[in-house]
Amino acid sequence: MNTLWNKNQERDFFVKSLKFATPEQLFYFTKNKKFYAYWPKNYKGSKTTLQSRNALIGAYTEKWTTDLFTEIAEEVRGYSVQNVVSEEIGLTRQSPADVAICKTRNVNQKPSDILMIIEVKMSVVWNWEFIPKDKQNFELICIGDYRTHQGSPSLLRSDTMLKAIGKSINIRVSSISSSKIPIVIIGNTPITNSYYEKVDYLKRNGIIQGFWSINPKPLDNDGENIKNTPFKGFYRFDNYDELQKASLKLLKEEREFFSSMQTKRRLGEIIEIANRESTYEAKAQRFLELLRESNEG
Repeated sequence: MNTLWNKNQERDFFVKSLKFATPEQLFYFTKNKKFYAYWPKNYKGSKTTLQSRNALIGAYTEKWTTDLFTEIAEEVRGYSVQNVVSEEIGLTRQSPADVAICKTRNVNQKPSDILMIIEVKMSVVWNWEFIPKDKQNFELICIGDYRTHQGSPSLLRSDTMLKAIGKSINIRVSSISSSKIPIVIIGNTPITNSYYEKVDYLKRNGIIQGFWSINPKPLDNDGENIKNTPFKGFYRFDNYDELQKASLKLLKEEREFFSSMQTKRRLGEIIEIANRESTYEAKAQRFLELLRESNEG
């Protein structure tokens, strides 16, 4: 499956979900007896908050993302696995990795067998009207993008961004075993401009390797939306090849996360000792060893 997120995926989500869920679990019901995925911008009636759809769209998008990364995982002789648990790096049964690229198919993984962690923060983006015809038949009509409704989907929600950041930091600080594992957040909308500097800071400091949108055209009528932030902490992929190239770069290049607070004198000593090694790789390895020894002290 090499298609990125678009209206067809959202239609598919609703069609499949309506086989076992009621319209009231998937749509808001207005005072004039219409079903909408979101309250329209101009809706003035009383409103409720729809929670029942969250688990359904979460399960759908996590499975969809697992499938999306299957071919990419195969390129590095790995597997795209859903709900990965690795207690050592803070991935518990209560809070597993939504998706991970791993060396084995197992749900329970050793950190050394996890090649990439993918957190999925996707939701219904467009507004949809559900029109029942009879017990078996219905229509689904897309009535506008997120500018036309009152919801804040996916990465446009501040609480979604904060949850993704918090979970990623927890993975990084749980164990040194997570230091070589890239972490990306997958969404299907842009981010708000209040997070531009934050996501770039997180990427430049190695905590998260990117907030990635896999929705090439979240706005109708060729509406303008951000392609990437200055340092690509946020990046919108416009086709599968672009996503594949970026993913394989993370998977094939060995990287290491490190953080510390040392005196300038100690940092100078560490740099001087590490510089005695003969290759760049050996210098880097010695630098990291000395830094971690100082952290432990």
